[in-house]
Amino acid sequence: MTARQLPAQQQPAQQRSARQPAAQQPPVIQIRHLTKAYGHGDATVHALRGPLAPGTGEPEGVSLDVEQGDYVAVMGSSGSGKSTLMNILGCLDVPTAGRYLLDGIDVGHLDEQQLSLVRNRKIGFIFQSFNLVPRTTALAQVELPLAYAGVRAAERRRRALAALSLVGLSERAGHRPNELSGGQQQRVAVARALVTAPAMLLADEPTGNLDSRSTRDVLAIIDDLNASGRTVVLITHEDEVAEHAKRVLRLVDGQIVSDVRQAPVDGPPPALRALAGARP
Repeated sequence: MTARQLPAQQQPAQQRSARQPAAQQPPVIQIRHLTKAYGHGDATVHALRGPLAPGTGEPEGVSLDVEQGDYVAVMGSSGSGKSTLMNILGCLDVPTAGRYLLDGIDVGHLDEQQLSLVRNRKIGFIFQSFNLVPRTTALAQVELPLAYAGVRAAERRRRALAALSLVGLSERAGHRPNELSGGQQQRVAVARALVTAPAMLLADEPTGNLDSRSTRDVLAIIDDLNASGRTVVLITHEDEVAEHAKRVLRLVDGQIVSDVRQAPVDGPPPALRALAGARP
């Protein structure tokens, strides 16, 4: 197995789509009976536990499917388990028990090198703090995940410029972070997240450090990306942000207590539906 290979039985779902109808394609995310516990004995803390089994009182774990093209907001207060869930979905942490399939790949069977490939190719991360490299141009920031993936320089540049154009920053390609506003820095981070054409955009409080205008701009970009078919999972504690999602999950004490569908998976997100409805 080379450094750029995944096991044959765990190849991406989209590579198998020609052999099966779209309706039979697996969800982008499938988790079954997922738990995460810290500590031992009486000191055990269940960050993710799901409902308790009748009779035994043991955690049954969290189970969840996210279909391709969905836009899911995960909400919860501090200690609810939303950050733990995000870390597991992002392959940054491993569950104590349960199974997680990402785009048809059982990540529980992967070693560290393979997990790093999954993070690079399958997940586009958007963080609250932008996580841009100092003194590095916007173009080079967006090229970075492609460089890790071994993409040639000319192709990296072409794809990075296209991603910057998608977020409205073509004219800022040569600017460094200290020459960009907070909203522009987050848009660079969005371009970097989508440049590898990942199976999922995973956004952790993406508007937490932005003013109201920049928040609207970034959410509008995420809405448009989802409307074009990209799957989005967004972690937030703000109701105004969650209103943009097609589906809202609320976590309390490590279990999903509410699962509300706000718009169909195969349609535009709510904000774009409302905009279309307001047009004469």
